[in-house]
Amino acid sequence: MDSLLPAIPAKRYFTIGEVGELCGVKPHVLRYWEQEFTQLRPVKRRGNRRYYQRHEVMMIRRIRGLLYDQGFTISGARNKLMELTQGERQIMRSGAFLDDTLEDNSAQLEASADMSQEEVASDSETPRPAHLYLRSDLSVYQELMQIRLLLTV
Repeated sequence: MDSLLPAIPAKRYFTIGEVGELCGVKPHVLRYWEQEFTQLRPVKRRGNRRYYQRHEVMMIRRIRGLLYDQGFTISGARNKLMELTQGERQIMRSGAFLDDTLEDNSAQLEASADMSQEEVASDSETPRPAHLYLRSDLSVYQELMQIRLLLTV
């Protein structure tokens, strides 16, 4: 999905037309999604013009993926997004990424970051952090662990 879409430029605000091009969605669809998904709240300025921030563009891409690529209905996508955001909030509240005990297990983190999804799923003896069970997208976890390892070196 994201490989077919253009890269998001380093800007603070995007117009509805720019977001439409970046996400492969027409502006009237974006306006409709604002009504259906409470997470989308673009800034409105002069003449009710909408300006989206980077995190909203990423959210729109996530919604587009759920609806167009994975075949969710609007209500199904809304529920899935709520599950994902609740899971992310639980991860942040638990401090799993900031926990010092994770630093003590850097070798284990390196190994799990290099594993494929199949290897992680089949490896039942290796204890996994709780947030792995909440995230359906293991590649994001792997990328975060690689970044964390780079930062701790």
